[in-house]
Amino acid sequence: MTGDAAIAPREASHTDDRKNRLVLPRGRNYDLPGRGRTFARVVQAPPGAPTVLLLHGWTATADLNWYSSYSALEGKFGLVALDHRGHGRGIRSQRPFRLTDCADDAVALLDELGIDQVIAVGYSMGGPIAQLIWRRHPKRVLGLVMCATAASFSSSRQDQMRFAAIGTLAQAARVIPRALRQLIGSQLLTGKSGKDLRQWAIGELRRHDPLKLIQAGRRIGLFDSRRWLRTIDVPVSAVVTTEDEVVSTERQRAMLKVIPGSTWHDVAGSHTVCATQPEVFREALLAAITDVLAKSSWT
Repeated sequence: MTGDAAIAPREASHTDDRKNRLVLPRGRNYDLPGRGRTFARVVQAPPGAPTVLLLHGWTATADLNWYSSYSALEGKFGLVALDHRGHGRGIRSQRPFRLTDCADDAVALLDELGIDQVIAVGYSMGGPIAQLIWRRHPKRVLGLVMCATAASFSSSRQDQMRFAAIGTLAQAARVIPRALRQLIGSQLLTGKSGKDLRQWAIGELRRHDPLKLIQAGRRIGLFDSRRWLRTIDVPVSAVVTTEDEVVSTERQRAMLKVIPGSTWHDVAGSHTVCATQPEVFREALLAAITDVLAKSSWT
């Protein structure tokens, strides 16, 4: 196990959350041939249960995104949660950031683990990655769960200008990485947490590659799956954040209305509901996964 000093690798509980004790599943680095090294937490599936692939959002890490959900999923499903390129302990590469690379990284990790099929769960940026896993590797996907995400994030001229500016800022990130980390940190740490948990979160953020994060932001702005969204032929459910200041509720629902047979569960929370209202989010997440599993080909 690497990088988790003073964190006991056992199953978490709601009591641990209330006491701000950070308890995470075991994790380690994995070398993916031809791709690089990434960090992931892996929990073996119970007999007869599928594995859930957890795909985190932009500027987060697997743990920042899912730490409050691990305990609700353990014992019910297998878990695979990895850090994406440039995020946390994810792959470091000279290649510019691409969402397609993140999708292929995740499948390469599944190959390394000997896991054939998963329910792909994507939060925010993880939503496009989940969609791309289905598009590029359809036989590996039992179903999709989308959380606080959309099929497109840039439609107006104002949106396009904003994401173009992110691309320009990528050059500045080469010379001001410390200031960028501080900016990202101040934006992310919005939930109520104890001092130890905040210090841990700051440590996670310091692992990021600032240039890759800004490249990722631009790629999110360019992503658009609306041309092929209706061809998705696996069960889809979602957690829709109805007070989301980043991805509008309308944009989230517009995606789901195009996908045949999709379902969703509304949560009255912001884009960071997974951290700020963890119990509410966990309930909706489990319901969405259950929806997908009931309609999937898993036996």
